[in-house]
Amino acid sequence: MTRFALTVEYDGRPFMGWQRQDHGPSVQQAIEDAAHAITGEAVTVHAAGRTDAGVHALGMRAHLDIGRGIAPFRLMEALNALLRPAPVAVLDCVEVAGDWHARFSCMARHYEYRIVTRRAPLTWEKGLAWRVPQVLDVAAMQAGAARLVGRHDFTTFRSAHCQADSPLRTLDRLDVAQEDDRIRVFASARSFLHHQVRSMVGCLALVGQGKWSPDDMTEALEARDRARLGLNAPPDGLFFLRADYP
Repeated sequence: MTRFALTVEYDGRPFMGWQRQDHGPSVQQAIEDAAHAITGEAVTVHAAGRTDAGVHALGMRAHLDIGRGIAPFRLMEALNALLRPAPVAVLDCVEVAGDWHARFSCMARHYEYRIVTRRAPLTWEKGLAWRVPQVLDVAAMQAGAARLVGRHDFTTFRSAHCQADSPLRTLDRLDVAQEDDRIRVFASARSFLHHQVRSMVGCLALVGQGKWSPDDMTEALEARDRARLGLNAPPDGLFFLRADYP
């Protein structure tokens, strides 16, 4: 049995999320079905993160075990051929040790959230960014973001359906950058709670609009109460960038 690590890119718009679902298509199912067609084996694909419906990935890491002898490049080419026309592509495929795990071996996960501030509707970027119709105060957003960096109880910023055992997380990075009418929020941590990035971005947008102050971010965090969340940003602008391993 050989374990292969994949680097996967996908457009999340047609999918119910990464994880296999009974009520709609998923990225996991698309890759597993392609692997089964290649090998004839029942294959399970494990990922570094379970993105929600409508969330995208530029460099998701995943792994699968295959008994049949096949070279990594041939496996990658065969997967890509069978994945078409779904918007999923395997960018890289390598053999890894049998104890390497896409989820449990991961040391850091990195996300980017894209906001476009303009009145006009999005055209080719529809579903790939969050359109906010007013100008945002990026300096205030950055000040608000700084309040969340570090180890905290992020109960306010996690979904009510989050299954994590603990709301404690260490947020290593939360930065806000602007170029013209485009704002990018970068978040890095060893692990995130369900909806954590989207919840943080939604509240940062409130700060940028002047509806919240950076102090309100601190108060929401310290409340440890989901009811104190100001806004959960839509999935459209969220991208899983990459995962780091030892």
